[in-house]
Amino acid sequence: MATAATATAFGQAVIGPPGSGKTTYCLGMSEFLRALGRRVAVVNLDPANEGLPYECAVDVSELVGLGDVMDELRLGPNGGLLYCMEYLEANLDWLRAKLDPLRGHYFLFDCPGQVELCTHHGALRSIFSQMAQWDLRLTAVHLVDSHYCTDPGKFISVLCTSLATMLHVELPHINLLSKMDLIEHYGKLAFNLDYYTEVLDLSYLLDHLASDPFFRHYRQLNEKLVQLIEDYSLVSFIPLNIQDKDSIQRVLQAVDKANGYCFGVQEQRSLEAMMSAAVGADFHFSSTLGIQEKYLAPSDQSVEQEAMQL
Repeated sequence: MATAATATAFGQAVIGPPGSGKTTYCLGMSEFLRALGRRVAVVNLDPANEGLPYECAVDVSELVGLGDVMDELRLGPNGGLLYCMEYLEANLDWLRAKLDPLRGHYFLFDCPGQVELCTHHGALRSIFSQMAQWDLRLTAVHLVDSHYCTDPGKFISVLCTSLATMLHVELPHINLLSKMDLIEHYGKLAFNLDYYTEVLDLSYLLDHLASDPFFRHYRQLNEKLVQLIEDYSLVSFIPLNIQDKDSIQRVLQAVDKANGYCFGVQEQRSLEAMMSAAVGADFHFSSTLGIQEKYLAPSDQSVEQEAMQL
């Protein structure tokens, strides 16, 4: 039993659309984990990722290169990337040979940004499933840009994509609103930040969309999408600013709770800390309120009130 427990490895599968900050997250999280005393191995699973800012323990480009695939098979970047993932799926013995010497490390997998890989294509899910059989316990960390909250239509799209990803990837899952320090660079939020992080009553979002002449014609479609999201009641978000240590710590606590690392044997943990993780006693609402005060400009009026005045 002791040998099996020692062989168990933990890690994060960092996923999300292009430009959401996955590589930057891997860099910041790896530095934070090393400061905590954890041995970290960052694995690049994105063959299109060039100029990596972090020390890479395993690089999928050693197995298959996106440029070579595009030239040889005359594929575009999207088709080439799908082929690369299928090629990796067919050669998982190469990946296992690379990961086995790193047992005892905490893994960060920097995954490709093609949305279809996480919503309906089977290669990446199959790779994660095989890793689970290798006793590698992963949490999917899904990053989306926080500025989508400023546009109700885009936020509904983000909710649908996040839900589809959660259902398809089939891993313990954490959704992050990345780049919180830039959240209001594209406009003001219509509601408080906790409305978006906790995905509260979305009917208010529909009313806000109805004020837009374009979306007014698609109200029934939006109502059905919102009903689907609320029926599953799975999606929520944790705000993240990768340059803020407190923000990274909140994310790490959620990840460790999701994949069971906080109950492992790698570190000395008190019963109090374990119980705190088990019951989620870090009061998420108060932390979200603090983040709102930190990154959002105070306003005496809501967006709706300002629109009414105009």
